[in-house]
Amino acid sequence: MANEPRGELVIQTIAMPKDTNPHGDIFGGWLTSQMDLGSGILAAKTAQARVVTVAMEGMSFLEPVRVGDTVRCYARVEKIGRTSMTIPVEVWVTRYMTGEERRVTHGVFTLVAVDEFGKPIPVKGNQPRMDTN
Repeated sequence: MANEPRGELVIQTIAMPKDTNPHGDIFGGWLTSQMDLGSGILAAKTAQARVVTVAMEGMSFLEPVRVGDTVRCYARVEKIGRTSMTIPVEVWVTRYMTGEERRVTHGVFTLVAVDEFGKPIPVKGNQPRMDTN
């Protein structure tokens, strides 16, 4: 397991009681939504356009997240295609009260740049450059 986060910090929040199951653990769906939001932030910044999530793969939940834990999502662009981006996301927590740092989950998200009609468009950072000379 990694000793420190890989990627840029895209989301930081606190796990709250409303996001738990009856045993006090945070729902995996809540955590996945934070990861999706974080990957979307990085993808939109990279594409300089609206983006949509088209796939999630390789989700691995390693440890539970508990109420009061500080949750941080780190994302990095692994690959840019013509219209899509592959973005691995890691979630780390700082345990409430103890301050212990733990990686709790990771997954890979694929997002596509789209226009105002939802049609795929080229990722801006991946377009051919026009010579102005």
